[in-house]
Amino acid sequence: MLTTLRVRNLALVADLTVELPPGLIVITGETGAGKSIILGALNLVLGERADRTLIRTGADNCTVEAAFDVSRLKAPLTAWLDANGLEPCEGQQLVLKRTFTAAGANRQFINGTPTTLNLLAEVGQWLVDMHGPHDHQSLLQPARQLALLDAFGGLEPRVAAFSELVRRHAALAAEKAALIADERTYVQQLDLLRFQTNEIATARLQPGEDAEVEQEFHRANNAARLLQLGQAALNLLAEDENSATAQTAALGRVLQELRRIDAAAEPLLALHEQAAGALRELQGEISHYVDGVDVDPARLQQLEERLNLLHSLKRKYGPSLAGVIRFGEEAATKLRQLEERDAELARLNAELANLETELWRAGGELSAQRSEVAPRLARAVAKQLADLGFQQSRLDIAITSTAPADKLNQQTATTGASFTATGLDTVEFLFGPNPGEPARPLRAIASSGEMARVMLAIKTVLAAEDEIPVLVFDEVDANVGGETAKTVGDKMRQIARRRQVLCITHLAPVAAAGSTHFLVSKDTRDGRTSSEMRLLVAKERVTELARMLGGQSEVARQHAAALLG
Repeated sequence: MLTTLRVRNLALVADLTVELPPGLIVITGETGAGKSIILGALNLVLGERADRTLIRTGADNCTVEAAFDVSRLKAPLTAWLDANGLEPCEGQQLVLKRTFTAAGANRQFINGTPTTLNLLAEVGQWLVDMHGPHDHQSLLQPARQLALLDAFGGLEPRVAAFSELVRRHAALAAEKAALIADERTYVQQLDLLRFQTNEIATARLQPGEDAEVEQEFHRANNAARLLQLGQAALNLLAEDENSATAQTAALGRVLQELRRIDAAAEPLLALHEQAAGALRELQGEISHYVDGVDVDPARLQQLEERLNLLHSLKRKYGPSLAGVIRFGEEAATKLRQLEERDAELARLNAELANLETELWRAGGELSAQRSEVAPRLARAVAKQLADLGFQQSRLDIAITSTAPADKLNQQTATTGASFTATGLDTVEFLFGPNPGEPARPLRAIASSGEMARVMLAIKTVLAAEDEIPVLVFDEVDANVGGETAKTVGDKMRQIARRRQVLCITHLAPVAAAGSTHFLVSKDTRDGRTSSEMRLLVAKERVTELARMLGGQSEVARQHAAALLG
């Protein structure tokens, strides 16, 4: 419910803060006192277009702030706030704020977070339903009318089941659409995947092969130079006159003569033998290495071609050989899926056909039940309308249903049949206030007074089903008097048992029905006129009701007290 409304610099309102309780809240005051400004403030904070001419003279900006207790709100508010990047509610309080300036700046906030006007209007539809000269009226929307018809008939479980069928149908249709891109694209994808998989498969790639081939190619490409260097090493080691081997032998002879003279030199001969053995081993390894170097132009060409192939595949399909192999595996999987498209398409078409048959059946049953519920709802609303002064009026509920062209021979799986989550029907509430005149859609009703009372009748019937927590009625008492006025007040009080109701009225019987009564008045201070709104206590209510009845005579005050009693 709406707990606090604060308005600054809007028309005649300088700075007004009002705390609002639950129940039926009536707002009264002299004509021109500013009652409509209160509704205008609500419209602004609920996302209506701002009229900058309403900014109070001498002020640069206007601000409207509203706090709502959302502890009993059934709409998915928490998820919605999170999805739109808005702060969560603290203490079950949702705070909306709207500010606009004479210069044209327009800002709005939800729970302190800057947001768009569209989001402000979206959340406003969950919070407040206005009936009167304003357009914030959810009951004028055919989708809302359909939901209320279903709520009155207890059909929500069937609608939810149908919605699930629609969800499954949409998922299958999307799967089919992804499978059957246009034929030209399909053939191109097929040819490309076949080429890619064949090119990668023909290469017979091995993990890590590129490094090995590159190393072998480098060696083969430098084979002649390797042979030259190997032979030079052998010459220096053993084959030249001054080779290391020859020098080592000479060194051995010198050391033997040294030992012959001095036995203490024996270890030196042992070390010499080790060195000579190491040189012989090195000579053998170099010889073996030289024997393994093969100057083979044909092999060099093979390695070069293989290396070029590997580099080409990596440029096309991945930065690494592992990436190329992975790409080939994925391409092969996609190719199999495309090549199996016809079988998969047949399966999807069969599932879609079965599901669409089920949708037509379930939708037909739901339509039949709605057709049974509609007359009962129309009669119940007509009874309420009679109480409200429309003695010979009528409310019709027109249901238009979609049906397959030929239920006996459906081709729905290939015709592109589409379904909405609410069923096969559209609903329009039609109102005929005068005998002999055709009923017209509610949105075509010209009189705001008629509209408000029709809405009041519908709200009375659907009070238990409607989920919008705050109702606002303006001009609900237009062209109403006597017992009808009392009935209007009684019906609003009945609705207020389940939700908060705000009513601006000029009739004392309607005002007397309120559980809370606010008076809007104008006051002039320092040459400036301001509108104020204050809560009336019991004695003040008698005075206000007496004014509305025509004066402050004793008879008027007694009548006012009787109405309150």
